[in-house]
Amino acid sequence: MDLTIEGKLYYNGTFEQGCLGIEQGKIVAIKKSLKTDNHINVGNNLILPAGIDLHVHFRDPGFTHKEDFSTGSQAAAFGGVSCVFDMPNTQPQTTSKQTLKEKTQIASEKSYVDFGLYAAVSDENIGRLAEISPFCSGFKIFLGGSTHSLQLSTKNLRVALLETNRTKKITLIHAEDEHCLKTHEDLENNLVDHLRCRSAECEETAIRTIINNSPGLSSPIHICHLSSCEGFEMLRKKPNQVSVGVTPHHLFFDVHSLNTKQTLYKVNPPIRSSFDRDTLWYGVNNKLIDIFESDHAPHTGEEKNVEFDDAPSGLPGVETMYPLLLTAMKKEQIKLSTLLTLLCERPAQLLNLPKGKMEVGRDADFIVVDLKKTETITAEKLHSKCGWTPFEGFPAIFPSMIFIRGEKVIDDHQMFVKQGFGKFVGV
Repeated sequence: MDLTIEGKLYYNGTFEQGCLGIEQGKIVAIKKSLKTDNHINVGNNLILPAGIDLHVHFRDPGFTHKEDFSTGSQAAAFGGVSCVFDMPNTQPQTTSKQTLKEKTQIASEKSYVDFGLYAAVSDENIGRLAEISPFCSGFKIFLGGSTHSLQLSTKNLRVALLETNRTKKITLIHAEDEHCLKTHEDLENNLVDHLRCRSAECEETAIRTIINNSPGLSSPIHICHLSSCEGFEMLRKKPNQVSVGVTPHHLFFDVHSLNTKQTLYKVNPPIRSSFDRDTLWYGVNNKLIDIFESDHAPHTGEEKNVEFDDAPSGLPGVETMYPLLLTAMKKEQIKLSTLLTLLCERPAQLLNLPKGKMEVGRDADFIVVDLKKTETITAEKLHSKCGWTPFEGFPAIFPSMIFIRGEKVIDDHQMFVKQGFGKFVGV
C-alpha cells in the first residue's frame, strides 16, 4: 500500500476508529489497524468522503477576471470538494466538440481538483449532440435566460431530451420558464423586485414542462437549484429518472432578512421567502432532495457594486458549501448521513463516478475534519478570485486536510499539489 491513514472513519453509517489503506489512488482496505511506511494518524479527527459539486461556473474561458480554473479549483479544494462539474456558459459557449476540447485543455492545465464539463444544448446544436457526447460529462439546458446563458426554446425540449437520452448522459436543466420571465419583466430596484420578476410561477411552469416531456426517457434528468415551495410541490410528481438539487444560498438566506448590499445576493433563481427556505430544508431532511450543489457563479465586487437592475446575477459558494453544511449538522439541522448522501454519494451516482463513499475500490477522496474547530467565514481567508462572499460572518467548519486519489492536496492551509493535478472525469 502507498498510504495508510488512521482516524475516526465514517463507515457503513457510523463512526469507528480505523484505517484506510490506499494504493494507486484507490481505497484498497478498511480495517481496524493497518500500517505502512507512509502512515498518517489524525487521532480523533473525522475522516469523511470529499464533496462532489455538480454545478460550478469557473468562468474560464472568457470571463477570467471573475474566476478561472486555477482559483476556482483552489476554492473547491480548500472547501473539501474533490471534484467539480463546470457549466457551459463561458465565452465561447461549450456547444461543440472543438470548444469542449479547448476548455478541457484549459482545465487540465489549471485545475487542482478533478473536473467534468457540460455541453450547452441550444436550438442550433440539437442534431450534433451525439457527436459532442464523447467530449463532455453531460448536457445543460437553460429554459429561461440567465447570466451569459444560451437558451433552448421550450418547443424543442422534447427533441433535445430524446437526443440527450440516446447518449445515456445526464441532462441538467435551469428550470425557469422564459415566457413567464418575459411576462413579469420590469425594472428591478431590490431583491423583492427580483423575486417578483422571477416568480415561483416561472419555476413551477418550467418544472411542469420538464416532467411532461420526460415520459419514456431513461437517462438522468436533473433540475438545478430548486428554490420555491411551488416547484417543490410540482416535483412530488416527478418520475424516477428526474433528480433535483438545492444550493446553500437558498437554504441559508431568505429575501426579507437581506437588507444591505442587496446586489451581492442577486441570483437566478432568486432567494425567496423563509417559507420557501423551510420547505427546502424539509425536502432535504425527508429524502425529497437528491443533491447539494453550490451554483458557484462569481462576479467581481466592482461588477456587483452598481445599481440593482444593472448588477449581474450570481454568487460564489464552492468553498463554503461543505463547511456551512457541517456547521448545520453540528447544530442538528441535518443528519450527517443525509449530508454525505446529498453532497458525496448521490452526486457520484448521478455521474457514475467511483467516488463519494468510503468503500474499497473507490477513489481515495476524503477530508479530515475537527468538529470542535468552528471558524468565522471571511472573504480574505477564501480563495475565489472574486474576493467576496455572501456568507461573510457565518460560522463554518473547514477541513484541515483533503486527499484526492490518495494524494495529499491540502494540509493545514497549505497546497501540496501543482496546477494540473486534477483529472478530467465523467465521460
